[in-house]
Amino acid sequence: MIKIGKEYHWEMSHRLPFYEGLCWNIHGHSYKMILELEGTLNENGMLLDFYEIDKIALPIIKEYDHSLIVNDKDNKVIDFLKENNFRHKILGSTSTSENLAQHFCNLFKVEFAKHQNVKIVRVRVYETHDAYAEVTTKCNE
Repeated sequence: MIKIGKEYHWEMSHRLPFYEGLCWNIHGHSYKMILELEGTLNENGMLLDFYEIDKIALPIIKEYDHSLIVNDKDNKVIDFLKENNFRHKILGSTSTSENLAQHFCNLFKVEFAKHQNVKIVRVRVYETHDAYAEVTTKCNE
C-alpha cells in the first residue's frame, strides 16, 4: 500500500456549550487538516491525482470556511445565527476536535470509497498549531 496526503486550511468559529471555561464562549480558530489516503496504485502509477482530491475536499471545506459550527441542541445560538443570517453549519455533536475529525472523515470516506483502489482515509484536524485529533477509517466499512 501507498499513502498520499494533502493539507488544507480554513477559518472557523465554534463554542463548547458543556465547557466550564473560556471555550464556552464563541471563539475562532485557524484550522488545519491533513487528509491522507492509503491504497494501491492505479494503471497510471497513482493512488489518486491530487487535483481529484481537491475536487472532493475543497467544496466540503469551503462550506465550513468562515462559518460558526454549532451543535444541533444549542438552540439559543442557532436562533441568533438564523435571525441575523450568519454563516453557520449545524452538527449533531459538539464541535470538539475529535468530533470534527470524525465528521470530516465520514464525509470524505463516502466520496473516496468511489475510487476502488483507495482503501483507507485518515483525517487529522488541527484546532491550533499544536493540538489535533485524528481519525482513520476503512473505505469499505
